[in-house]
Amino acid sequence: MADGAGLPLALRAESALPAELKLVEATMEERIIADVPERLIGDKAYDSDRLDERLMEHYGTEMIAPHRIHRRAPTQDGRALRRYRRRWKIERLFAWLLNFRRLVVRYEFHAENFQGFLHLAATVILLRHL
Repeated sequence: MADGAGLPLALRAESALPAELKLVEATMEERIIADVPERLIGDKAYDSDRLDERLMEHYGTEMIAPHRIHRRAPTQDGRALRRYRRRWKIERLFAWLLNFRRLVVRYEFHAENFQGFLHLAATVILLRHL
């Protein structure tokens, strides 16, 4: 999860098996700031009515994601989806994280060690931009 400037707010490493949709709430719990974001922007994989309801109930966060092809009833109008254009900022954060070779190759066998290096890289990114 990143803020409006593309700086990391929450990082979580998981296996590749669970869908991204199932990891949103766990990532929200891993945030490094106390404030909960007003809006989350995600790709089509995050288009789910249950996720929208859970985020609004528990955190008061609006989920902005373009609709999947097979959705019959649209739930968002064009005004909210205009914010989707800013999704490139999270992609920029991924590019910044890929500058750390230890994260790209993943030498660590244990997930806790990889998570530690992920947090170290996020700290370096935050210190560079302060």
